[in-house]
Amino acid sequence: MTTCPCCGFKFHGALTSGCKQCGARSIGEPLPRPAHELPSYGRALILTVSGSLVALVFVVQTLLAFIQKYTGSFGFWSWVAAGETAAWRLKWIAIPSLFVVLWFGRKLYRSIVSQPERFCGVKYARRGLLSSATVAMLIALLIGITVPARLQHRRLAEEAGIKAQGWTIERALTEYRIKYHTLPADYKILLERIPDPYGSLATALKDLDPREYRPSVDVAAVGTEKSRTLRGAVIRKASLNSATDDTPSGGLAFTNYVLRLPGEDRITGNEDDWVVRDGMIMKLSDIAKGGVGSSVSAGAMEP
Repeated sequence: MTTCPCCGFKFHGALTSGCKQCGARSIGEPLPRPAHELPSYGRALILTVSGSLVALVFVVQTLLAFIQKYTGSFGFWSWVAAGETAAWRLKWIAIPSLFVVLWFGRKLYRSIVSQPERFCGVKYARRGLLSSATVAMLIALLIGITVPARLQHRRLAEEAGIKAQGWTIERALTEYRIKYHTLPADYKILLERIPDPYGSLATALKDLDPREYRPSVDVAAVGTEKSRTLRGAVIRKASLNSATDDTPSGGLAFTNYVLRLPGEDRITGNEDDWVVRDGMIMKLSDIAKGGVGSSVSAGAMEP
């Protein structure tokens, strides 16, 4: 089977008699291969350029991160921090690209080593492949050592958000107690009686379970206070406030409360829940271990 070099047509026979498709014919026998052929350096050049480019991109990103977060120190840990920032910036682009470069580069390097008579530049190809592998391992290492710290920061951010929600509700309850001399029987009434110009209170109360808010009366404190007050004065005070506050029957006002907030899973009834009690915000697991605020009643902690 002969292939015509002019049109690509395949036929049986020799080109000296002419191509059956286009009529082209050879004017003589093909030239013999040269006795000495120079090896190709193209594959080694590809590995060298790719390795240099990968290293250059990482170095430039590290320098940019160092300049942006320059603290006046050129110490080792300052450069490590800059490298960590550069690694996280390049993770979605560099890691997939490096896997492709390493896989393709390894095949090229093996072909160069196995056929030294055809390809040259083994030393430069090795350096380029080593450069790509080093940058890949360095990025993976810098990302790996920062994962625990980033998880810790994420947990702190989640806890800060829950605490902000608790403090927002506590502020509204304090304003309500100052204005109406009692705590509300239902926390939803806060949206009607407490100003919320920025919507922070509505956001904090959104999706809360009404059963998790439990106001209570400190009978001992109220009894001591009532013993110092005339009975007629108590009746007059109750009659004046009956139209404006949530004072229970008998003239007693809610003085304490317990509010349970969902944790990171946004579902109440788990160990990661938070408890807000009279201005104190603590994690339920810490209360169970005997931390500050462990005086929360067992009934308030039950789901």
